[in-house]
Amino acid sequence: MAPEAGSNRSVERAVAVLRAFAVTGSLRVTEVANLAGLRQSTASRLLSTLESAAFVERDADGHYRLGAELITLAGVAVNGHPVHHAARQPAQSLAAATGLGANVAVRRGHEAYYLCNFEGRLAPRAFSLTGRRNPLHATALGKCLLLGVDDRRTLLGELERYTPRTITDHDTLDAAIDQVAWQGYSTETEELSLSRSCLAAPLRDRSGHVVGALSLSGPSSAVDLATRERELSRLVVETADAVNSHLGHHGPTDPQLTAPPGRLDQRSRS
Repeated sequence: MAPEAGSNRSVERAVAVLRAFAVTGSLRVTEVANLAGLRQSTASRLLSTLESAAFVERDADGHYRLGAELITLAGVAVNGHPVHHAARQPAQSLAAATGLGANVAVRRGHEAYYLCNFEGRLAPRAFSLTGRRNPLHATALGKCLLLGVDDRRTLLGELERYTPRTITDHDTLDAAIDQVAWQGYSTETEELSLSRSCLAAPLRDRSGHVVGALSLSGPSSAVDLATRERELSRLVVETADAVNSHLGHHGPTDPQLTAPPGRLDQRSRS
């Protein structure tokens, strides 16, 4: 058992080294060691092994970054995901039609995990969201992904504040999710990042379970929920319905839903 245990530790350490690059894309050996919680000699040895497998690359200045082989593996993983397969083209078309950013995400534990995103002319980004994670309670995507999740309070724990508009109270979050269930989409105005807004709709499989979410996002001035919510929500819901059809879902989830008491207007919340 001892050799097997040692091999497991080596794998765990190699994974820790790779995960260190989630913080920033370019690191020295000392920085990798600190982030991975390893001795510098151990980190250096693991980086050398990973470099020989093209999982990391080293530049002339001695900085390491993730290697091309991981791009291949990541591409296989993303392209093989059923939600990505069904939503990629509709999301791309939605971004082109609206000029906003179109995003597709699934839930991984207490976070929203982005499978793909497409930039519109009104919502340029300096980076891709694919592979990134965001909090569920502070995003429109996240509120859709929380539909049907049992014991949300235990899953999320204390709700972190990102802006003055972030929901940090579980009762308020429950009310917001009830509204999502009733109206079929969610909205978010500057809850995660100032000057950015978003609308999202849930993606469902053939059983009706929420397996992902699709959103439109961009600068608040371009999304302009005060005047465009009806227009944009119709587009995002129609696109989500098309994706749901590819996923095998063809009908309403609960036609008996009624408006939640004291319907929450997210745009007026301060």
